[in-house]
Amino acid sequence: MIDVHYWPTPNGKKVTILLEELGLPYRIVPVNIGRGDQFTDDYLKISPNNRMPAIVDHEPADGGPPLSVFESGAIMLYLAEKAGRFLPTDVRGKYEVIQWVIWQMANQGPKFGERGHFSRVAPEHGDQSYAQRRFNDETHRIYGVLNNRLYDRRYIAGDDYTIADMISYPWTAGWKAQGIDLGEFKYFKRWFEELSERPALKRGMEASVGEVEDPASVSPEEQERRRKLLYNQRARPAPVA
Repeated sequence: MIDVHYWPTPNGKKVTILLEELGLPYRIVPVNIGRGDQFTDDYLKISPNNRMPAIVDHEPADGGPPLSVFESGAIMLYLAEKAGRFLPTDVRGKYEVIQWVIWQMANQGPKFGERGHFSRVAPEHGDQSYAQRRFNDETHRIYGVLNNRLYDRRYIAGDDYTIADMISYPWTAGWKAQGIDLGEFKYFKRWFEELSERPALKRGMEASVGEVEDPASVSPEEQERRRKLLYNQRARPAPVA
């Protein structure tokens, strides 16, 4: 059994898509990132960066004690290697996939995330027009990278569906809210529509943590606690020896 410490964001959905595609048994452990669950001491033990997702594999391949893995890209590589699927074993094919997994982690995810952040900043925090323009442009550029990549191949890493596709898909599911015209990116559109029909991918995208908290139920005091915890974070002090 694999515990998935999860919240239904694009980064969380990458992992549930892969687990559904693999047919591996897993249990969702909700990590309410709006409440700050990712900052608890117990969670820090498996995710030192205080971010979601993370997994705990209770049956690792070496037969040892439970193994935890954090960072969605590392989780994708771990699970694909464990199952022997969706990651080629030959050196050229393997690194074709790995470089696109790293591309997603270093480019698509962060840039799309910053675009979303600056689009939501309240006016009282000042003029955000430069940041909005920068990350809108980067988002558009990255769709172009995918479109150009897909014009002469079925999937991101070639002829086969791999974790390179699964890791990129969830961040593109919000293309409309990101201001993207799919008609401008016809090769990406073909890929996106094909993947959207995969039953396992649909199940992974729909993975639930149960009933979502009603924001109106959160007291002003709790809202203030969360703001202090979640925003403008600085370094966490190291433990005292």
